[in-house]
Amino acid sequence: MEFIKDIMSFIIERKKFWLGPLIFFLLLLGFIIVFFGSSAVAPFIYTLF
Repeated sequence: MEFIKDIMSFIIERKKFWLGPLIFFLLLLGFIIVFFGSSAVAPFIYTLF
């Protein structure tokens, strides 16, 4: 949890607000790959990449 606090304090302190959506998108992409990679939805997701 301290890692997340460090990232948030960096974003707020340095005014790097564009990092927020980027981090969110990367986490969402990782979630999609991990959880839908072995399901019936996988062929449809692989066509996106």
